[in-house]
Parts: sequence; C-alpha cells; structure tokens
Amino acid sequence: MAQTTKRALAASLKKLLKERPLDNITVKDIVEDCEVNRQTFYYHFQDIYDLLLWVFTTEAEAVIADNKHAGTWREGFLNTFRYVKENRGMILHIFRSNGREHLDRYLYSMVQQFLADVLEENDKGLNVSDEDKAFIADFFKYAFVGIMLDWISSDMKEDPETIVDRVARLLEGEFRHALEKFSK
Repeated sequence: MAQTTKRALAASLKKLLKERPLDNITVKDIVEDCEVNRQTFYYHFQDIYDLLLWVFTTEAEAVIADNKHAGTWREGFLNTFRYVKENRGMILHIFRSNGREHLDRYLYSMVQQFLADVLEENDKGLNVSDEDKAFIADFFKYAFVGIMLDWISSDMKEDPETIVDRVARLLEGEFRHALEKFSK
C-alpha cells in the first residue's frame, strides 16, 4: 500500500512538473491532484524535494540498473540521456527552478556510483587505493554530469546518441589507463 501511495504522489508531481516550474508547485497542489490529504503526503515524504529524490531514485536508477559495467557504461549513459529527454518538460522545470541543486546533486551522486562500479571492474590486477579510485571517479563524474547539464541548458537539442558516441570515443581505454597511473 505504501509503495502505491508513493507512486501516486510521484505521478502527481510529474504531471504538475509538465505544466509548471517546481517553484510553483506546493504540497497542497500535489495532494489535491492525487486526492489524498496532507498527512498522507507527510507520512511518506518530508517535503517536495524528498518526493523528487524518490522519483529520481526509483526511475532513473532503473534506467541504468543493468548498465553499470565496464562493457556497458555507454548504454547506461545513453539511457540516462534518453530518460531526461523523455521527461523533458519535467526536467526543464526542475532545471530552471530554485530546486535545481537537487537535480544536480542527484546526477552527481548517481554518476559517482555508476563510475565507481565501472572503475572497480577495470581495477583487476592493479593496486589502486580506494581514495585514488574515488578521485578518478570524481574527475570523470564532473565531465559526465557537466556534459549532461550543458545539454539540458541548451534545451536538449543535440542528439544524445551523438553526444554519447563522442564521449565513448574519447574515453575508450581511459578508465583502465587512469587506474594504471595510480597503481602502486
């Protein structure tokens, strides 16, 4: 029952985000659209940003779930672009709001974990400290998320496949190469 209610609240938020910016959406708007009371909302979420994080966590992570590996990272990155494009209205209303930091923070967190998994697979036979792997993941994370945020800010005009192909061409063998440079 709890998951059903959470999904219903999420659907209402997503519906409202297609119509207007995040800054113009209140808990009252969500509960009225969802036909539940405020207490129900606050039973499940602290605030709208908590609900937004739940939406990102459940939906976006499903998009890359099977593509967090050295051989499939490209597909995971492409699927992330596709998810953003499919939810264009919602993403742009978040991106252009005071709550944008929540989108940025989520993207950085998701990509950090995604890259940590990819680097772990590329680490075979090398002796790289966890601290150094985290540094390498941070380095690539800023490139990945920066490219995506730039694409969003330009209204998602460029074809995601083209962007990801360029990144893949640029990074071919670079994860392993970076790890080798830090190997002791």
